[in-house]
Amino acid sequence: MARARQQAGGGVDLSAEDFDALFEAVSTWGRWGPRDQRGTLHHLTPARVAAAAGLVREGRTVSLGRPLDTRPAPHNPAPVLHHMTVLPDTDVGAGSVRFAKDFLGLDYHSDTHSHVDALCHAVHRGSLYNGRPSSEVSSRGAAADAIGVLDDGLVGRGVLLDVPRLRGVDWLEPGQHVLREDLEAAERSQRAGFGEGDVLLVRTGHGRRLAELGSWDTARAKAGLHPTAMPLLAERRIAALGSDGNNDTAPSTTEGVGFPVHLLALNAMGLHLFDYLALDELARHCAAAGRWRFLFVAAPLRVPGGTGSPVNPIAVL
Repeated sequence: MARARQQAGGGVDLSAEDFDALFEAVSTWGRWGPRDQRGTLHHLTPARVAAAAGLVREGRTVSLGRPLDTRPAPHNPAPVLHHMTVLPDTDVGAGSVRFAKDFLGLDYHSDTHSHVDALCHAVHRGSLYNGRPSSEVSSRGAAADAIGVLDDGLVGRGVLLDVPRLRGVDWLEPGQHVLREDLEAAERSQRAGFGEGDVLLVRTGHGRRLAELGSWDTARAKAGLHPTAMPLLAERRIAALGSDGNNDTAPSTTEGVGFPVHLLALNAMGLHLFDYLALDELARHCAAAGRWRFLFVAAPLRVPGGTGSPVNPIAVL
């Protein structure tokens, strides 16, 4: 199995050949049949959902979604469009009743907005997850591997691994990788074992760095997982993965592949990704309570043929 190779300058290189080997090693194509579109959601059984509900002790809810951002900035090149369509001084023909209405428009697959990626979001060598042809995605949307597989929501046991806490820093610097060893060490340090059917959340401190240092071109430089960490997640059979970045490190240090974690997760494993979550407040609550597992609840929008959805997941402690 390919391993990350640390260079003297702190970089990590993965050859194209090693990436191809990783792809084959973690692939679940055909495991649940040739027409499967659920991927690792198969690991999240009704029994595991019921068990996750038992983690609720305080009844405290914590939003994991970032506020929709209408302000253009280096980290937000596609700001949300938000304008009022009806104001309270408009007579709508309902007597004394008045309404306020507004419009939202967003390109949620961006470096700012919290969202979940459908399996059809990442295409590798002309194929979607499970070998479906990329031609199944057209101007009308996706006919396969679309977000509709989550129409009934994603509910299960969430586990947060706080990598900056492990390293004794406020955040990871842009370009730094989270390796398999980091995940295993954080798991031990926090006594937060994760396994089959879990929703694993990995904090890099991305949101705190933005809040304290201000905007930068996050598309070109951010901390994230190294692709050689993915076999651990495949071995543990997690159901979904999320991070406060987009799960990938930028710039990529995998030869010829700009988003290796996206390809390994969405395309090879059938593993849904939650990108740009807000994890700082959750980390504070978990540290104070001394427990890093919770009920995770997400309800993506029902977008027929959608490649994903904006999302505001909730952790219930």
